[in-house]
Amino acid sequence: MNVFEKISLNEIGTTFAVLFAVIDILGSIPIIVGIRSKVGHIQSEKATLAAGILLISFLFFGTKILSLMGVDVQAFAVAGAFVIFIIALELILGIEIQKGVESNSASIVPIAFPLIAGAGSLTTVLSLRSQYADINIVIAIVLNMLIVYLVLKFAGVLEKWLGPGVLSVLKKVFGVILLSIAIKLFTSNIGALFLNEFKF
Repeated sequence: MNVFEKISLNEIGTTFAVLFAVIDILGSIPIIVGIRSKVGHIQSEKATLAAGILLISFLFFGTKILSLMGVDVQAFAVAGAFVIFIIALELILGIEIQKGVESNSASIVPIAFPLIAGAGSLTTVLSLRSQYADINIVIAIVLNMLIVYLVLKFAGVLEKWLGPGVLSVLKKVFGVILLSIAIKLFTSNIGALFLNEFKF
């Protein structure tokens, strides 16, 4: 069976829905607008391409890459949780932790990683591979990246449409949601991380 014969609309639909929920680009609009207002411009194409390449690369080489660096999936998830935690604090408290961020670098960090291709989406990609064909996961990633690109591209329009008052409230709400995700990522992986470290 060649790779194209493995294409399944059901699998594409399922993997797309799972990744869409985990990436949560619509829920990240306040964060994107906040970063955009700080750096002035987000390179939509660069951020989308970087996130897509990272997700697809992690699908095929994630476990090997982490192993080569002596890092397991749990440690990767815990590190990602700390980054998400910092972004959440910025949103909730209205403070600036990341200082002097240029628009060029902001497209990669924190937009492409960890906002889009974060610990949650990268580990999800690895778990999906055990259940679904690679080609269907790749198609689902590409479809999600198209939506990501549109949201990033029209962040300015969305900012004007929503207005500063609504954005201020949404930033704090999604800041709390991000904080919850960070805590969940941390608590669900820290136990396994310590068990692996002290395993004899």
